Amino acid sequence: MRKLTLPGLAAACALALGAMPAAAQVTTEVPAVVEGAAKARVEHLKVHSDEIAGNLLGTSAERDVFVVLPPSYDKEPGRRYPVVYALHGYSIGAEQWLGEIHVPQVAEGAFAKGTPEMILVFPSSKNEYNGAFYANSVTTGNFENWIAGELIDYVDSHYRTLAQPASRGLVGHSMGGYGASRIGIKRADMYGALYLMSPCCQSPLGVRGMTGEQVRQLEAIGSVEESEALPFGLRGPLAISAAFAPNPNKPPLYLDLPVDADGKPRPDVLAKFDANAPLAFLDQYVFKVRKYRAIAMDVGDEDGLLTDTRLMHEALLAQGIANDFEIYHGNHTNRVAFRMQDHVLPFFGKSLAFEMQQ
Repeated sequence: MRKLTLPGLAAACALALGAMPAAAQVTTEVPAVVEGAAKARVEHLKVHSDEIAGNLLGTSAERDVFVVLPPSYDKEPGRRYPVVYALHGYSIGAEQWLGEIHVPQVAEGAFAKGTPEMILVFPSSKNEYNGAFYANSVTTGNFENWIAGELIDYVDSHYRTLAQPASRGLVGHSMGGYGASRIGIKRADMYGALYLMSPCCQSPLGVRGMTGEQVRQLEAIGSVEESEALPFGLRGPLAISAAFAPNPNKPPLYLDLPVDADGKPRPDVLAKFDANAPLAFLDQYVFKVRKYRAIAMDVGDEDGLLTDTRLMHEALLAQGIANDFEIYHGNHTNRVAFRMQDHVLPFFGKSLAFEMQQ
């Protein structure tokens, strides 16, 4: 199993995989508009989270959430719908990801081509370090609890949903694929179907290679705001450390780095990193994961995350858990809109329950 250096891990979760610095928009291929496709409606919400409130990083508890309501939603007031929760990658928020995967166009296209209609929910986990990695942390806030708990409660109470696990799907791409894997394994009882798109960070990562000089540079930062001036390659390690190795006794960044100021590895911190790898904790939750109605994953043949995605596919098979695995021609981002329209949404259309279960 290949191990990455700390800068390499940041690259694997960001630059090397096509996710660009915060303001950049990734260019993705756009499916043709499906003729006659009915229009969906997109709502932009601010949803408060008690689980995120009070985090040490200062990330707002008022979270951006985009809800895509299918064409029939306003026309059939007595109808209820399954819900798919979709998680974005590192360095972007939910709104930018909607642009990159061309939502609502691809949702409208999928529905017009025969996928049963569903509600889609896109929550944002971008923070001061460019991404919260969907973990629970006193530094970043409890994003895992928010996604798998509070957000579901909010959506079920404000929209006409089929409020049952069999009618909920979870999907994510890149860092969002990690989030979908993490939450989808640990909180499998909340969802009926799971889809991983080029998920990062599946393997236990022995993080090496960070120099003492880099550590000293980071430890000299006087505030979270100052970290925004750091080279992009150093912001990823801050995000990972804040999510996986929070330390409330080390202001102002409130985290532990995996090596010390002399460049020596810190086994205690590396152990925390490894413990957050889905392939490391899958065995603990197999009894939950076996209850999924369906699991699928995909990755491009030119994507650096192909090996990690295959390892998760094989780990599930080794536990007797069936899952679909597809390698398609493409890199980390160029085909994501096509995948969403022609594979991801149809998968949930076939896998989720479209009526209440007895």
